[in-house]
Amino acid sequence: MAVTKDEKPSGSPETGVATGGPGAPIAVPRKRSERWRPFFLSMLFLAPAFIFLGFLVVYPIFYSVYRSLYDKAGTSFVGLGNYHRMFSSPATLTAIRNNAIWLVGPLIVTSVALVLAVLAERIRWSTAFKVVMFMPMAISALAAGVLWRVVYEQDPHIGTANAAIRTVVDVFRPAGAYPGARPRNAQVLGPQGQAFVTQQSFSPGDTVLLPLVGLPQTQLPKDAQPAAPAQSSPGAVTGTVWLDFAPGGGGQQNAIDPTEKGLPGMKVEALQGGKVSGSADSNAEGQFTISGLSGGSYQLRLAASNFQAPWGGISWLGSSLITLSIIAAWIWTWTGFAVVTLGAGLAALPRDVLEAARVDGATEWYVFRRVTIPLLMPVVLVILVTLIINVLKIFDLVFVIAPGSSQASANVIALEMFRQGFGAINDQGLGSALAIFLFVLVLPAMLFNFRRFKAGQ
Repeated sequence: MAVTKDEKPSGSPETGVATGGPGAPIAVPRKRSERWRPFFLSMLFLAPAFIFLGFLVVYPIFYSVYRSLYDKAGTSFVGLGNYHRMFSSPATLTAIRNNAIWLVGPLIVTSVALVLAVLAERIRWSTAFKVVMFMPMAISALAAGVLWRVVYEQDPHIGTANAAIRTVVDVFRPAGAYPGARPRNAQVLGPQGQAFVTQQSFSPGDTVLLPLVGLPQTQLPKDAQPAAPAQSSPGAVTGTVWLDFAPGGGGQQNAIDPTEKGLPGMKVEALQGGKVSGSADSNAEGQFTISGLSGGSYQLRLAASNFQAPWGGISWLGSSLITLSIIAAWIWTWTGFAVVTLGAGLAALPRDVLEAARVDGATEWYVFRRVTIPLLMPVVLVILVTLIINVLKIFDLVFVIAPGSSQASANVIALEMFRQGFGAINDQGLGSALAIFLFVLVLPAMLFNFRRFKAGQ
């Protein structure tokens, strides 16, 4: 049938309803305002989000680009001068190097979390395990930084890490009872490494006085008694080792006074020809008796083990270990996030595929490598890229954990941006250049994640 000039073709956009053949209902044309109404309504609801996005994201990006082209005061145009200063600054180069080292963290977290997530599926209390692993994420980065700052304290009495290591070290190298003690008179005892050796030689039957100083009264053993002179004994060298310091002052040097105390547990060795011929430990009054000596002369040595200082701990917050220490704290914080996310991915895997591989004779290790990991790869990549973005802009843990003496060694790009733009330097031109550089580094990872999310829809 021919179409007259007053009729419109089937499916005309102005009608909004496709016309059929003869006898079909006549469509009423829609007004142009009605066609645009859904668009305007959607834009009305999205307007607050666009406004916040513009003020909080778009405007700061463009203003940072603009500000990075001006000097510190923001009055003189310097072009790319701030970017030249940025890449020629040793502090920025250190920050870039540290950010490169930080990229190891996401690899470790993802690998460890993948193993833990697979193992957690085989235990009954997997939910409790995941809750415990996720708990560090509930702690703010500031609180986590303060926590790990205490853990890394070098003093084993304060730092948890060094306290744990010290319990093992003390088994193989116990501390001496009198660290810091030294001879009263160098003519009596002279140093031999950490030990002290008498300058004179003695024969069996002689009595020796070995005075020491340099020990506070509070560090004396609880069983220490007032020092007493030793009695001579045939065939043995006897003597007294004591703290030659009278509380309250006074007293006579190199002589035992009534208020001075002996040093119990002091190991004394008799040397002849440079070899140990006998030894003894002092009693509560500081007296010792080295018996079983043959004729001849002997020197006495206070063994180095008496003065062995307690293990001082590892300097976790020193310049050489500070970056690795902070990375370890970051791994502790983010492993739970990766475990829970991978656990959700494992729960969505088709069980028939895994069971089919096991029925065909595949080992658990083979199933893990050839089936589980390939099926989880989309989740693994999203976690890995998310963590990479996080470490590229890491700031809070570095700022809180690193002390002022080693903060330059732990410097990262975000911290350097803060120090230049908002610290004592207050050079917002260079700070803005650093911000743009950090944005450029993060942008590819963000776009990759965005494409992954879009592909999964």
